[in-house]
Amino acid sequence: MSRFKTAEGKNLYGLMAEFDSPDKLVAACYSARDAGFRRLGAYTPYPIEAVWEAIDHHRSKLPLIVLAGGLIGAIGGFMLQYWTSVEVYPMNIGGRPFNSWVAFIVPAFETTILCASFAAVLGMFALNKLPHPYHPAFNVERFAEASRDRYFLLITTKDPDFDPVRAREVLERTHPVEINEVEE
Repeated sequence: MSRFKTAEGKNLYGLMAEFDSPDKLVAACYSARDAGFRRLGAYTPYPIEAVWEAIDHHRSKLPLIVLAGGLIGAIGGFMLQYWTSVEVYPMNIGGRPFNSWVAFIVPAFETTILCASFAAVLGMFALNKLPHPYHPAFNVERFAEASRDRYFLLITTKDPDFDPVRAREVLERTHPVEINEVEE
């Protein structure tokens, strides 16, 4: 629940500024970052690398999740083969030792790939909070233009330094087309 309220008395999610060019959006992102805001959202009709850099987006935890999934798959695949070949059903074939680790490499590699792939997909869903069919930004009527030719910057109330008056002043200095309050 937000500690800030809109003019209508509803919970405030943040302030959203609309821009008509990507250059203005990038400048606004840098301006908001320089003012101390860290919880920013930028919405564009196509990916813009400069915006990603301007909002100083954090690094993803997904590579660590995939690495953990791959390690679990490798260890699990190797241990499954070791358990079946040495403990449960030992067979002496051609005088080879029961723990013939060279023969275990290919299946262990396959389980590594399988578990890393599952970890990547499930980790991506979890980190992106998917499925998430609704976002408070949809409450702004003009936000539909974000998929056509408009660019939006959102400063959320989740930012520890958020103050509605100061956030509005920062956004107004960037000369947006319009500034909207976003309701939860």
